[in-house]
Amino acid sequence: MHTTTAPKTVRTLIAPDKFKGSLTAGEVADALAAGLRSAAGAGNGTVLCELLPLADGGDGSVDAAVTSGFTRHRYTVAGPTGQPVHAGIAFDGATAVVEVANTCGLGLLPGGRLEPLDASSRGFGEAVLFALTLKPARIVLALGGSASTDGGMGMLAALGCTFLDAEGRPLYGSGKDLARVHSVHRKPLPELADTELIVASDVTNPLLGAQGAAAVFGPQKGAGPDDIAALEAGLEHFVATMDGAGFPDATALAGHHGAGSAGGIGYASLLLGAQQVSGADYFLDLLDFDTRKDGCDVVITGEGSIDEQTLAGKLPAAVARRSGSRPIIAVAGRSLLPKDRWPELALTRVFTLADYTEQDSSHDPRLSAALLRRIGKDIGTALL
Repeated sequence: MHTTTAPKTVRTLIAPDKFKGSLTAGEVADALAAGLRSAAGAGNGTVLCELLPLADGGDGSVDAAVTSGFTRHRYTVAGPTGQPVHAGIAFDGATAVVEVANTCGLGLLPGGRLEPLDASSRGFGEAVLFALTLKPARIVLALGGSASTDGGMGMLAALGCTFLDAEGRPLYGSGKDLARVHSVHRKPLPELADTELIVASDVTNPLLGAQGAAAVFGPQKGAGPDDIAALEAGLEHFVATMDGAGFPDATALAGHHGAGSAGGIGYASLLLGAQQVSGADYFLDLLDFDTRKDGCDVVITGEGSIDEQTLAGKLPAAVARRSGSRPIIAVAGRSLLPKDRWPELALTRVFTLADYTEQDSSHDPRLSAALLRRIGKDIGTALL
């Protein structure tokens, strides 16, 4: 008598964040899935892959929403230094997702030249204004990756605020304009009043001070010591002016957790009455992660770097926390966490691109994708 064993079938949910600098979350998921599927054959069994590219409220949020079923709407806005940018928002009939990174983000600066004083958040406000024409019940403000430190002045200028200097001339809204604001005139937008605003971010920095927008994030936007001092003084002046202009709790909101996110766009959003939520958990809910993981045997997540910040609550940590008792595998460009700390994230195993090559893959999309396919095949072989 001969006994036969049916080929094994493993159901995986591939739910990564982007690998910043090289691949979008969708590209990471595609490469891993290709590798996983290639592990099957010769009676080994089958790996079924469900792809759920994720975001945590930073860059890639619109793409993640579109991949999960939202519709992309394109609109031209002013880029970080005023040049036209073809931006996109995501909309599902009730919720619109609007993103700083694809409207006025660092990656949109002409020639990659940093403009710490001249960059503006105005294009983000224009995208919000466009989203309002779709009559959403809510707008999710995804704030990561900004090029500006303007306290959200540019955004507010696009949404009905007129900022005038001492001579009565209108100001565009940028870091250097903050200190020049003399008066503010606000034209209420009824559509905005009827729409729920949600700030999806895990940044906890206040607007001002040593942990504020200028001091902490200014250097990565090109700000030197003198620029940081000027931006800090400008933000202080801006807060005082907004307080005098009648915005409720303008001074108190500057100290709110997250007010310093995206160069102070977090602060402007709070002035407009936005609710702040955890970016990672909000997007897991928005993209229906819990339902999708319930139908899978293994969850595969990841991001560019697994490190102490991951432990502090970045997307892979949220995925792991919500995956239950099923095995959780992380894939990263590199890992700074030793194996004995993997249990802190409930990770079964961590695969890194750095273990597969001596080359720097962090800015090489083709190499990163090739390595992810290899890792996917190794994961699939181990699962079968």
